Amino acid sequence: MSITAQPPVLKPIVDEPQPQQARWGEAELTRLEAMVKQRSLFYWKGPQTEDLLGEFRRHYPLKQVFPCSSGTAALHIAIAALRLKPGEEVIVSPITDMGSVIGILYQQGVPVFADLDPRTYNLTPDNIRAAITPKTRAIMAIHLAGNACDMTAIMAIAKAHNLVVIEDCAQSWGSRHQGTLVGLMGDFGCYSFNDFKHVSCGDGGMVGTNRDDFGAGLSKWGDKCYDRVAGTRDPAELAPNYRMSEPLAAIGAAQLTKLDSIVSRRVHNGTRLAGLLADLPGVLPPVTRSGDTHSYWFFLFRLELDALKCTRDEFVEALRAQGANANGAYLPCPVYRYKVFQNHNFFGGTWPARLMGATTMDYTKVDCPVAEAILQDCVVLPLNEAMTDSYIDKVAQAVRHVANNHRK
Repeated sequence: MSITAQPPVLKPIVDEPQPQQARWGEAELTRLEAMVKQRSLFYWKGPQTEDLLGEFRRHYPLKQVFPCSSGTAALHIAIAALRLKPGEEVIVSPITDMGSVIGILYQQGVPVFADLDPRTYNLTPDNIRAAITPKTRAIMAIHLAGNACDMTAIMAIAKAHNLVVIEDCAQSWGSRHQGTLVGLMGDFGCYSFNDFKHVSCGDGGMVGTNRDDFGAGLSKWGDKCYDRVAGTRDPAELAPNYRMSEPLAAIGAAQLTKLDSIVSRRVHNGTRLAGLLADLPGVLPPVTRSGDTHSYWFFLFRLELDALKCTRDEFVEALRAQGANANGAYLPCPVYRYKVFQNHNFFGGTWPARLMGATTMDYTKVDCPVAEAILQDCVVLPLNEAMTDSYIDKVAQAVRHVANNHRK
């Protein structure tokens, strides 16, 4: 009886588990122990919240800041502070979290989706200009994955058209544009402490501004429009309750003491990986503008499918076979193609702003071809501060191996 020889089992290139960072430890426990001895866990003048504000301002010296329940809440607070009239518009990216647009819609505003740069994945100045109408009130600059938008150009456009700039920094802790931290150049900086961000307290956020006209009453937009200084409950306007509690503030404050080291390592790892993939036929690493700092919440690259004899999904599967923790598109489609937008189903199956004639926006007719293309051919690689140079090198080797094997 003959025995058929079996092909050798090939060892994957990435032959070790993905390193996982130890995110919480003694720093958080120390603050939590102090917190449970407090008489109150309310945020206003709470010692943990005060420490959080101090740690935050050590990195981001904004005059007025408000700690809140999420990055979505931070953006909603900034939008609410604009006092949008029904139908007024905010220019946004079509590749972002839903949280970027929720506040606009709740304030009866209109998200206007503008197309992106094919290599930075951020709004371009030309596309922003083309999206401006007489109803435009603001630009939301979303620094996707930690890659800074061209804030010099965006601020110049905003000044020329008297627009407000809201920076969505949820994915971009530590990112810089021309040496300046993102969130410090626009009229508002909005940040997230979500469980998956650079620093986290499970869920939380921060919104800040240096503008006195917005900052004086910033907190009321996340605290039911109450006046905590005077201690009165006679709200003059409608505002939600987006407050952060003392336990979350305690963890957030501890996390911020680690921010510099976390960002430094992520910058190193992302820059190393991008360099190792440079000039690889069929692969387009993200482009970081000269003078900017990408803080790499994740690593997103594109494929030149015309140069490869495989689909994006086949490329991803081949990467996984080599041990790399790869995924396909960051989003299944641009935000404007979500069912809620295609059906204009924002409030009980209707859109009041359109029913009252405040807008004629029809999201079924919106098309951002570059954003569509990015989501069709991009690959996402997780990246964190625990990854070693050796691990990054193996991931890069796996990408090169797959790309070379599938080259036309």
